[in-house]
Amino acid sequence: MGRLADARLPVVPVPVLHGERVTLRPLTEDDVGRLAEIVAAPGVREWWGMPDPPEREREGLRNDGAAFAVEVDGELAGWLGFNQESEPDYRHASLDIALAPPYQDDGLGPEALRTAISWLAEERGHHRFTIDPALENERAIRGRPLARQPADGPAGRGAAVSA
Repeated sequence: MGRLADARLPVVPVPVLHGERVTLRPLTEDDVGRLAEIVAAPGVREWWGMPDPPEREREGLRNDGAAFAVEVDGELAGWLGFNQESEPDYRHASLDIALAPPYQDDGLGPEALRTAISWLAEERGHHRFTIDPALENERAIRGRPLARQPADGPAGRGAAVSA
C-alpha cells in the first residue's frame, strides 16, 4: 500500500448511527470532495477557517478515519469529526461539525452531535466531551446539545459537556 492509502485507514472503525432525522455513517471517498465544497461554502467557511490546499483539506476531513458523513433524508448534509484521548485519567472526546447551509437552523447539528456523543459514551467509554464553536458563532452556541459549562469564560470560548 502507498503512503496515501495508509493515511486513509480508519483509526477507529465508525459504525452507522441513526438519530431521529440524521444518519451518521463512515465517509466514502466520494463524500470527501463534496464535503470540501461544503466547508468552503458561504455560511460554513466563516467558521471553518482559511482553506488548505485541496489534498490537505481532504485529508483533514478524513480525520484519520475518525469522522462521519452526516446524512438527512439520504442526502449528504455535512461532516462530523471527533478526536479521542484514551488515557484513563484524561479520557475524553472532542467533536467538530459542519453542515451545509440548507441543513442549518433546524436542530440537525445538535441531533447529530447527541447521536455521536451517545455512541462515544456508550461504546467508547468517554464521559467528557468538548465542542468548541467560535465565540462569534451564535448559531452553534445556541445549538449545543448538552449542558453548557463554560471551560474558560463566557459561553462559547470553550465548553465541556458531560453525558
